[in-house]
Amino acid sequence: MEYTQAEILQTVAMTEMEHLDVRTVTLGLSLLDCTSDSMAGVAQKAGDKIRAVAARLVPAVDEIGEQFGIRVANKRISITPVSLITEGLRGDVVQVARAIDDAAGSVGVDFIGGYSALVQKGATPSETKFLDSIPEALSTTKRLCSSVNAATTRAGINMDVVGQVGRIIKDAAERTRDHGGLACAKFVCFANAVEDNPFMAGAFHGVSEAEAVVNVGVSGPGVVNHAVRHADPNLPLQDLAETIKKLSFKLARAGELVGREAARRLGIPFGIIDLSLAPTPVPGDSVANIIEAMGFERAGTHGTTAALALLTDAVKKGGAMASGSVGGMSGAFIPVSEDAGMIEAAQMGALSLAKLEAWTSVCSVGIDMVAVPGSTPAETIAAIIADEMAIGVMNNKTTAVRIIPVPGRDVGEMVEFGGLLGSAPIMAVSEFSASGFIRRGGRIPAPIHSLRN
Repeated sequence: MEYTQAEILQTVAMTEMEHLDVRTVTLGLSLLDCTSDSMAGVAQKAGDKIRAVAARLVPAVDEIGEQFGIRVANKRISITPVSLITEGLRGDVVQVARAIDDAAGSVGVDFIGGYSALVQKGATPSETKFLDSIPEALSTTKRLCSSVNAATTRAGINMDVVGQVGRIIKDAAERTRDHGGLACAKFVCFANAVEDNPFMAGAFHGVSEAEAVVNVGVSGPGVVNHAVRHADPNLPLQDLAETIKKLSFKLARAGELVGREAARRLGIPFGIIDLSLAPTPVPGDSVANIIEAMGFERAGTHGTTAALALLTDAVKKGGAMASGSVGGMSGAFIPVSEDAGMIEAAQMGALSLAKLEAWTSVCSVGIDMVAVPGSTPAETIAAIIADEMAIGVMNNKTTAVRIIPVPGRDVGEMVEFGGLLGSAPIMAVSEFSASGFIRRGGRIPAPIHSLRN
């Protein structure tokens, strides 16, 4: 694919004035050949392979960013779900987590994802023990991220795992009480997780992927926000969608340029570009602000689900026109703590958990970086997750929950996570119990429309 001088100049303008960046270049790496007869053996092999393959990742990406003038915010690695390479082994799987985290630190990446389990239909005894290890693994490492896939449209919802995840989140929050429950910011529970997602905390390298690939996540909410704010306020919605679609096309082209160049320099195949609009706490770099620019006083009011649907669809269409390698989620992310507009809307009472849940039926992911009172019961957290899993399963789309019960904090208070994780207002949850439903366990069967063979 050739890039014209005009495209390059437009990209430079977006970079300098409208917060365009490549949010992440993520090296996806298979660890299937790192199995061993002991946890120590897996830890050694995994650490050695990460150091060997990813040694040039950070320098190469930094050189590309400097050469092209496009900021690359994060360098990351995603690996084969660790529960697969430790299956059946005795011992403490957390030593594998620490070895992987140490290796990630030694090659200089910001995060490494894949301390994960795919348990949508059931879990082996080894996987159940693995799930129990997540709170300790996340609270004793710095860069490691974890995810659990608890549901798919074909399998239904594993409610035993959903209940266990509620307890995992409470435990992880308590273990990092002095840091606002920070460990929970590194954990995601999915329905219909994708294997090529470059964004943390949910990234893992799927078993159907190649040995190693370079995936790219482009973030351009500031670019889209600038365009929508400067459009004619009476522009019909189909024309506004066309404007966003054309911008998405340009974002995809810029991202693929960086990704393919990184792949060439590393000698690793290019995988996908994920066009998800991932916001930051920087003013203007906000999905909520894009929605408001369409004609709303505040994000979260009536009509904003329709606006988010328009935005997500236009982003996907523009990317699909620009590249044959679009993957991941490629839509709009709605992490509350990472989006200045979301934070303001939540503080003003315009944005509630109920509205966020409605938004997840049309956006890229789900209930993301939401802080709730530390006293929230594990069963209530599990019930919030179950609702999200149901939306994903019934709509045959990816949904997820990244929720943080902040120890010692209550509704209306703020918690600071720092960096791209931002800060979050503590949001209210329902005071009515769902414990009887969660205690039933078992599995919510797959919907009838899953029978497509």
